[in-house]
Amino acid sequence: MKKNVKNNVYWIGYMDWDLQTFHGDDYTIHHGSSQNAYLIQEEKTVLMDTVWAPHQFEFIENLQSEIDLNKIDYIVVNHGENDHSGSLSALMKLIPDTPIYCTANAVKSLEGQYGKQGWNFHVVHTGDSLDIGHGKKLIFVEMTFLHWPDSMATYLTQDNILFSMDAFGQHIAVEGLFEDQANQEQIFNEAMRYYANIVAPFSPLVTKKVKEIVAMDLPIDMIAPSHGAIWRENPLKIVEAYASWANRYQEDQITVVYGTEWHGTEKLAYALAKEIQKQSPQTVVKVFNVDHTEKDDIVFEIFKSKAIAVGSPTILNGILASMAGFLYYLKSLKFKGKKAAVFGCYGWSGEGNKVLREMLEKAGFDVISDEIKSSFNPEKEEYDQIPQLVKTLLD
Repeated sequence: MKKNVKNNVYWIGYMDWDLQTFHGDDYTIHHGSSQNAYLIQEEKTVLMDTVWAPHQFEFIENLQSEIDLNKIDYIVVNHGENDHSGSLSALMKLIPDTPIYCTANAVKSLEGQYGKQGWNFHVVHTGDSLDIGHGKKLIFVEMTFLHWPDSMATYLTQDNILFSMDAFGQHIAVEGLFEDQANQEQIFNEAMRYYANIVAPFSPLVTKKVKEIVAMDLPIDMIAPSHGAIWRENPLKIVEAYASWANRYQEDQITVVYGTEWHGTEKLAYALAKEIQKQSPQTVVKVFNVDHTEKDDIVFEIFKSKAIAVGSPTILNGILASMAGFLYYLKSLKFKGKKAAVFGCYGWSGEGNKVLREMLEKAGFDVISDEIKSSFNPEKEEYDQIPQLVKTLLD
Protein backbone atom coordinates (compact mmCIF):
# COMPACT_ATOMS: atom_id res chain seq x y z
CA MET A 1 0.00 0.00 0.00
CA LYS A 2 1.33 3.41 -0.93
CA LYS A 3 1.04 6.30 1.54
CA ASN A 4 0.63 9.92 0.57
CA VAL A 5 3.56 12.21 1.31
CA LYS A 6 2.34 15.33 -0.47
CA ASN A 7 0.11 15.92 -3.50
CA ASN A 8 1.16 13.28 -6.09
CA VAL A 9 4.13 11.99 -4.09
CA TYR A 10 3.78 8.68 -2.27
CA TRP A 11 5.87 6.51 0.04
CA ILE A 12 6.10 2.95 -1.25
CA GLY A 13 8.93 1.53 0.87
CA TYR A 14 9.26 -1.14 3.53
CA MET A 15 8.71 -0.61 7.27
CA ASP A 16 11.21 -2.97 8.89
CA TRP A 17 10.07 -3.40 12.50
CA ASP A 18 12.16 -6.55 13.00
CA LEU A 19 15.54 -5.21 11.90
CA GLN A 20 18.13 -5.83 14.62
CA THR A 21 21.46 -4.81 13.08
CA PHE A 22 22.74 -2.90 10.07
CA HIS A 23 26.04 -2.71 8.16
CA GLY A 24 26.73 -6.26 9.22
CA ASP A 25 26.58 -6.12 13.01
CA ASP A 26 28.26 -2.71 13.30
CA TYR A 27 25.04 -0.77 13.89
CA THR A 28 22.42 -1.85 16.40
CA ILE A 29 18.78 -1.11 15.61
CA HIS A 30 16.66 -0.31 18.69
CA HIS A 31 13.37 0.93 17.24
CA GLY A 32 13.08 -0.72 13.84
CA SER A 33 13.88 1.12 10.62
CA SER A 34 12.49 1.77 7.18
CA GLN A 35 13.72 1.54 3.62
CA ASN A 36 12.04 4.51 1.99
CA ALA A 37 11.18 4.39 -1.70
CA TYR A 38 8.96 7.01 -3.29
CA LEU A 39 6.55 7.12 -6.22
CA ILE A 40 5.88 10.43 -8.01
CA GLN A 41 2.84 10.42 -10.29
CA GLU A 42 2.71 13.55 -12.43
CA GLU A 43 2.47 13.53 -16.24
CA LYS A 44 5.49 11.27 -15.91
CA THR A 45 5.71 8.56 -13.29
CA VAL A 46 8.95 8.30 -11.34
CA LEU A 47 10.10 5.59 -8.96
CA MET A 48 12.64 6.93 -6.48
CA ASP A 49 14.84 4.04 -5.25
CA THR A 50 13.75 0.57 -4.16
CA VAL A 51 14.22 -1.53 -1.00
CA TRP A 52 16.55 -4.18 0.39
CA ALA A 53 16.84 -7.48 -1.50
CA PRO A 54 15.20 -9.61 1.27
CA HIS A 55 11.98 -7.62 0.70
CA GLN A 56 12.17 -7.34 -3.09
CA PHE A 57 9.25 -9.59 -3.96
CA GLU A 58 6.95 -7.96 -1.42
CA PHE A 59 8.05 -4.56 -2.72
CA ILE A 60 7.37 -5.43 -6.36
CA GLU A 61 4.02 -7.02 -5.51
CA ASN A 62 3.03 -3.89 -3.60
CA LEU A 63 4.19 -1.68 -6.48
CA GLN A 64 2.21 -3.75 -9.00
CA SER A 65 -0.92 -3.38 -6.87
CA GLU A 66 -0.61 0.40 -7.12
CA ILE A 67 0.52 0.93 -10.72
CA ASP A 68 1.08 -0.85 -14.01
CA LEU A 69 4.86 -1.25 -13.96
CA ASN A 70 5.02 -0.37 -17.65
CA LYS A 71 3.71 3.09 -16.78
CA ILE A 72 6.89 3.88 -14.81
CA ASP A 73 8.66 6.40 -17.03
CA TYR A 74 11.84 6.89 -15.01
CA ILE A 75 13.70 5.29 -12.11
CA VAL A 76 15.94 7.47 -9.97
CA VAL A 77 18.70 5.71 -8.04
CA ASN A 78 20.09 8.09 -5.45
CA HIS A 79 22.54 5.54 -4.03
CA GLY A 80 23.59 2.05 -5.09
CA GLU A 81 23.91 0.42 -1.66
CA ASN A 82 21.88 -2.79 -1.42
CA ASP A 83 19.38 -1.53 1.16
CA HIS A 84 18.20 0.97 -1.50
CA SER A 85 18.87 -0.86 -4.77
CA GLY A 86 18.30 -4.45 -3.67
CA SER A 87 15.00 -4.82 -5.56
CA LEU A 88 16.22 -3.11 -8.72
CA SER A 89 17.53 -6.21 -10.49
CA ALA A 90 14.25 -8.10 -10.07
CA LEU A 91 12.26 -5.04 -11.10
CA MET A 92 14.34 -4.45 -14.24
CA LYS A 93 13.61 -7.97 -15.42
CA LEU A 94 9.98 -6.84 -15.69
CA ILE A 95 10.63 -3.38 -17.21
CA PRO A 96 14.14 -3.74 -18.72
CA ASP A 97 14.18 -0.61 -20.89
CA THR A 98 13.12 1.90 -18.22
CA PRO A 99 15.61 4.80 -17.99
CA ILE A 100 17.63 4.92 -14.77
CA TYR A 101 18.90 8.32 -13.61
CA CYS A 102 21.92 8.24 -11.32
CA THR A 103 25.52 9.40 -10.92
CA ALA A 104 28.43 7.90 -12.85
CA ASN A 105 29.66 6.25 -9.66
CA ALA A 106 26.19 4.74 -9.15
CA VAL A 107 26.49 3.05 -12.55
CA LYS A 108 29.77 1.56 -11.38
CA SER A 109 28.20 0.48 -8.09
CA LEU A 110 25.10 -1.06 -9.63
CA GLU A 111 27.01 -2.93 -12.32
CA GLY A 112 29.52 -4.09 -9.73
CA GLN A 113 26.76 -5.56 -7.59
CA TYR A 114 24.31 -6.85 -10.20
CA GLY A 115 26.43 -7.28 -13.31
CA LYS A 116 26.45 -5.44 -16.64
CA GLN A 117 22.91 -6.09 -17.79
CA GLY A 118 22.60 -3.34 -20.39
CA TRP A 119 20.33 -1.14 -18.30
CA ASN A 120 19.39 2.24 -19.77
CA PHE A 121 21.52 4.51 -17.57
CA HIS A 122 21.34 8.31 -17.76
CA VAL A 123 24.23 9.88 -15.83
CA VAL A 124 23.42 13.16 -14.06
CA HIS A 125 25.41 15.88 -12.30
CA THR A 126 24.58 18.61 -9.82
CA GLY A 127 22.11 21.07 -11.36
CA ASP A 128 20.86 18.69 -14.05
CA SER A 129 17.08 18.44 -14.18
CA LEU A 130 14.35 16.17 -15.50
CA ASP A 131 10.93 17.49 -16.56
CA ILE A 132 8.14 15.30 -15.16
CA GLY A 133 5.17 17.39 -16.28
CA HIS A 134 2.62 19.75 -14.70
CA GLY A 135 5.41 22.33 -14.54
CA LYS A 136 7.48 20.21 -12.14
CA LYS A 137 11.09 19.13 -12.41
CA LEU A 138 13.50 16.90 -10.58
CA ILE A 139 16.80 18.64 -9.85
CA PHE A 140 19.78 16.42 -9.03
CA VAL A 141 22.44 17.25 -6.42
CA GLU A 142 25.56 15.08 -6.15
CA MET A 143 26.26 14.13 -2.52
CA THR A 144 29.65 12.50 -3.07
CA PHE A 145 30.79 10.55 0.03
CA LEU A 146 27.61 11.30 1.95
CA HIS A 147 28.06 8.55 2.54
CA TRP A 148 29.22 6.69 -0.59
CA PRO A 149 30.97 8.10 -3.70
CA ASP A 150 27.81 7.42 -5.73
CA SER A 151 25.33 9.25 -3.49
CA MET A 152 23.06 12.04 -4.67
CA ALA A 153 19.93 13.86 -3.56
CA THR A 154 16.96 14.78 -5.74
CA TYR A 155 14.79 17.88 -5.37
CA LEU A 156 11.19 18.09 -6.59
CA THR A 157 10.15 21.60 -7.62
CA GLN A 158 6.78 23.11 -6.65
CA ASP A 159 6.27 20.44 -4.00
CA ASN A 160 9.62 21.56 -2.56
CA ILE A 161 10.69 18.11 -1.39
CA LEU A 162 14.36 17.20 -1.00
CA PHE A 163 14.84 13.44 -1.33
CA SER A 164 18.09 13.38 0.63
CA MET A 165 19.08 9.69 0.47
CA ASP A 166 21.08 8.63 3.56
CA ALA A 167 21.74 12.22 4.65
CA PHE A 168 19.36 13.40 7.39
CA GLY A 169 18.11 9.85 7.99
CA GLN A 170 17.54 7.82 11.12
CA HIS A 171 17.19 4.14 11.84
CA ILE A 172 13.72 4.24 13.32
CA ALA A 173 10.36 2.93 12.18
CA VAL A 174 7.60 5.55 12.19
CA GLU A 175 4.32 4.13 10.93
CA GLY A 176 2.90 7.60 10.34
CA LEU A 177 5.94 8.46 8.16
CA PHE A 178 6.54 11.97 9.52
CA GLU A 179 8.85 13.14 12.31
CA ASP A 180 6.09 15.12 14.03
CA GLN A 181 4.27 11.82 14.54
CA ALA A 182 7.20 10.35 16.47
CA ASN A 183 8.69 10.92 19.91
CA GLN A 184 10.82 14.02 19.38
CA GLU A 185 13.61 13.15 21.81
CA GLN A 186 13.82 9.64 20.40
CA ILE A 187 13.92 10.71 16.77
CA PHE A 188 16.63 13.32 17.34
CA ASN A 189 18.69 10.86 19.36
CA GLU A 190 18.41 8.36 16.52
CA ALA A 191 19.31 11.04 13.97
CA MET A 192 22.41 11.94 16.00
CA ARG A 193 23.33 8.28 16.56
CA TYR A 194 23.02 7.78 12.79
CA TYR A 195 25.26 10.79 12.17
CA ALA A 196 27.86 9.69 14.72
CA ASN A 197 28.18 6.17 13.34
CA ILE A 198 27.64 6.68 9.60
CA VAL A 199 28.06 10.29 8.53
CA ALA A 200 30.69 11.63 10.98
CA PRO A 201 33.75 10.54 8.95
CA PHE A 202 32.59 12.93 6.23
CA SER A 203 31.92 15.95 8.45
CA PRO A 204 34.06 18.35 6.36
CA LEU A 205 32.01 17.37 3.32
CA VAL A 206 28.79 17.82 5.30
CA THR A 207 29.75 21.43 6.05
CA LYS A 208 30.52 22.06 2.38
CA LYS A 209 27.36 20.37 1.11
CA VAL A 210 25.06 22.15 3.58
CA LYS A 211 26.47 25.47 2.35
CA GLU A 212 26.00 24.36 -1.25
CA ILE A 213 22.36 23.38 -0.71
CA VAL A 214 21.64 26.67 1.07
CA ALA A 215 23.33 28.59 -1.79
CA MET A 216 21.01 26.92 -4.32
CA ASP A 217 18.19 28.85 -2.62
CA LEU A 218 15.69 26.04 -3.04
CA PRO A 219 12.56 26.35 -0.88
CA ILE A 220 12.36 23.16 1.20
CA ASP A 221 9.03 22.12 2.69
CA MET A 222 10.03 18.51 3.33
CA ILE A 223 13.20 16.46 3.61
CA ALA A 224 12.54 12.84 2.71
CA PRO A 225 15.49 10.59 3.61
CA SER A 226 15.89 6.94 2.74
CA HIS A 227 15.71 5.70 6.32
CA GLY A 228 13.36 6.78 9.07
CA ALA A 229 10.89 9.62 9.25
CA ILE A 230 10.24 12.41 6.75
CA TRP A 231 11.00 15.88 8.11
CA ARG A 232 8.09 18.28 7.51
CA GLU A 233 7.80 20.33 10.72
CA ASN A 234 10.45 23.00 10.13
CA PRO A 235 12.55 20.56 8.06
CA LEU A 236 15.61 22.81 8.06
CA LYS A 237 16.08 22.02 11.76
CA ILE A 238 17.80 18.76 10.79
CA VAL A 239 20.01 20.65 8.31
CA GLU A 240 20.96 23.06 11.10
CA ALA A 241 21.63 20.09 13.39
CA TYR A 242 23.96 18.56 10.77
CA ALA A 243 25.83 21.85 10.48
CA SER A 244 26.33 21.82 14.26
CA TRP A 245 27.29 18.13 14.44
CA ALA A 246 29.82 18.57 11.63
CA ASN A 247 31.62 21.34 13.54
CA ARG A 248 33.53 19.32 16.17
CA TYR A 249 30.35 18.83 18.16
CA GLN A 250 30.53 18.25 21.91
CA GLU A 251 28.45 18.65 25.03
CA ASP A 252 29.52 18.92 28.65
CA GLN A 253 29.94 15.17 28.94
CA ILE A 254 32.77 12.74 29.66
CA THR A 255 32.45 9.08 28.74
CA VAL A 256 34.48 6.37 30.45
CA VAL A 257 34.95 3.18 28.42
CA TYR A 258 36.72 0.15 29.83
CA GLY A 259 37.34 -3.54 29.46
CA THR A 260 38.33 -5.66 32.42
CA GLU A 261 39.64 -9.15 33.13
CA TRP A 262 39.64 -9.48 36.92
CA HIS A 263 37.81 -6.22 37.78
CA GLY A 264 40.87 -4.11 38.59
CA THR A 265 40.45 -1.84 35.56
CA GLU A 266 36.73 -1.72 36.31
CA LYS A 267 37.48 -0.31 39.77
CA LEU A 268 39.59 2.43 38.21
CA ALA A 269 36.82 3.26 35.73
CA TYR A 270 34.26 3.82 38.46
CA ALA A 271 36.71 5.75 40.60
CA LEU A 272 37.41 8.05 37.64
CA ALA A 273 33.70 8.60 37.06
CA LYS A 274 33.15 9.44 40.72
CA GLU A 275 36.01 11.95 40.70
CA ILE A 276 34.77 13.62 37.51
CA GLN A 277 31.39 14.13 39.15
CA LYS A 278 33.05 15.46 42.28
CA GLN A 279 35.19 18.02 40.45
CA SER A 280 32.54 19.03 37.91
CA PRO A 281 29.01 18.28 39.18
CA GLN A 282 27.37 19.75 36.07
CA THR A 283 29.25 17.42 33.72
CA VAL A 284 27.34 14.37 32.50
CA VAL A 285 29.37 11.23 33.19
CA LYS A 286 28.66 7.88 31.55
CA VAL A 287 30.50 4.59 32.06
CA PHE A 288 30.45 1.63 29.67
CA ASN A 289 32.00 -1.82 29.70
CA VAL A 290 33.05 -2.40 26.10
CA ASP A 291 32.07 -6.07 26.39
CA HIS A 292 28.56 -5.35 27.65
CA THR A 293 27.46 -2.45 25.44
CA GLU A 294 27.05 -2.24 21.67
CA LYS A 295 29.90 -0.25 20.16
CA ASP A 296 27.58 2.05 18.18
CA ASP A 297 25.80 3.05 21.40
CA ILE A 298 29.13 3.88 23.04
CA VAL A 299 30.17 5.86 19.96
CA PHE A 300 26.95 7.89 20.21
CA GLU A 301 27.94 8.92 23.74
CA ILE A 302 31.54 9.63 22.73
CA PHE A 303 30.28 11.81 19.88
CA LYS A 304 28.48 13.97 22.45
CA SER A 305 31.47 14.06 24.82
CA LYS A 306 34.20 16.66 25.16
CA ALA A 307 36.56 14.03 26.58
CA ILE A 308 36.83 10.31 27.21
CA ALA A 309 38.80 7.99 29.48
CA VAL A 310 39.65 4.55 28.11
CA GLY A 311 40.91 1.62 30.12
CA SER A 312 42.05 -1.94 29.50
CA PRO A 313 44.22 -4.45 31.30
CA THR A 314 47.41 -5.54 29.58
CA ILE A 315 46.81 -8.84 27.77
CA LEU A 316 49.62 -10.62 25.90
CA ASN A 317 51.66 -7.42 25.63
CA GLY A 318 48.61 -5.57 24.31
CA ILE A 319 45.01 -4.87 25.28
CA LEU A 320 41.76 -6.79 25.30
CA ALA A 321 40.73 -7.82 21.79
CA SER A 322 37.28 -6.32 22.36
CA MET A 323 38.81 -2.96 23.23
CA ALA A 324 41.19 -3.11 20.26
CA GLY A 325 38.26 -3.80 17.94
CA PHE A 326 36.27 -0.95 19.45
CA LEU A 327 39.15 1.52 19.05
CA TYR A 328 39.65 0.42 15.46
CA TYR A 329 35.97 1.21 14.83
CA LEU A 330 36.29 4.53 16.68
CA LYS A 331 39.27 5.50 14.50
CA SER A 332 37.19 5.07 11.35
CA LEU A 333 34.76 7.77 12.51
CA LYS A 334 37.42 10.54 12.57
CA PHE A 335 36.14 12.52 15.55
CA LYS A 336 37.94 15.81 16.14
CA GLY A 337 38.55 18.17 19.06
CA LYS A 338 38.16 15.66 21.90
CA LYS A 339 40.56 14.89 24.76
CA ALA A 340 41.31 11.41 26.10
CA ALA A 341 43.01 9.72 29.04
CA VAL A 342 44.16 6.12 29.45
CA PHE A 343 44.23 3.78 32.41
CA GLY A 344 44.54 0.10 33.19
CA CYS A 345 45.89 -2.74 35.29
CA TYR A 346 48.62 -5.20 34.44
CA GLY A 347 50.21 -8.27 35.93
CA TRP A 348 53.68 -8.51 34.45
CA SER A 349 54.67 -6.34 31.50
CA GLY A 350 52.22 -3.40 31.45
CA GLU A 351 52.15 -2.31 27.78
CA GLY A 352 48.37 -1.75 27.80
CA ASN A 353 48.40 1.99 28.41
CA LYS A 354 50.97 2.55 25.68
CA VAL A 355 48.81 0.65 23.19
CA LEU A 356 45.70 2.57 24.24
CA ARG A 357 47.51 5.87 23.88
CA GLU A 358 48.82 5.05 20.41
CA MET A 359 45.43 3.87 19.16
CA LEU A 360 43.61 6.91 20.53
CA GLU A 361 46.14 9.30 19.01
CA LYS A 362 45.69 7.59 15.64
CA ALA A 363 41.94 8.00 16.12
CA GLY A 364 42.43 11.77 16.38
CA PHE A 365 42.11 12.27 20.14
CA ASP A 366 44.30 14.64 22.16
CA VAL A 367 45.63 12.17 24.75
CA ILE A 368 46.78 13.79 27.99
CA SER A 369 50.09 12.73 29.56
CA ASP A 370 48.51 11.81 32.93
CA GLU A 371 47.59 8.14 33.18
CA ILE A 372 46.75 5.52 35.78
CA LYS A 373 48.72 2.30 35.63
CA SER A 374 48.16 -0.26 38.36
CA SER A 375 49.99 -3.52 39.04
CA PHE A 376 47.41 -6.26 39.58
CA ASN A 377 44.78 -4.32 41.58
CA PRO A 378 44.66 -0.56 42.21
CA GLU A 379 45.98 0.58 45.57
CA LYS A 380 45.93 3.94 47.37
CA GLU A 381 48.85 5.19 45.28
CA GLU A 382 46.86 4.78 42.05
CA TYR A 383 43.65 6.18 43.50
CA ASP A 384 45.58 9.24 44.69
CA GLN A 385 46.62 9.95 41.08
CA ILE A 386 43.03 10.12 39.84
CA PRO A 387 42.19 13.72 40.96
CA GLN A 388 45.08 15.18 38.96
CA LEU A 389 44.22 13.13 35.87
CA VAL A 390 40.61 14.30 36.08
CA LYS A 391 41.68 17.92 36.55
CA THR A 392 43.82 17.74 33.41
CA LEU A 393 41.01 16.06 31.48
CA LEU A 394 38.54 18.77 32.52
CA ASP A 395 40.85 21.72 31.81
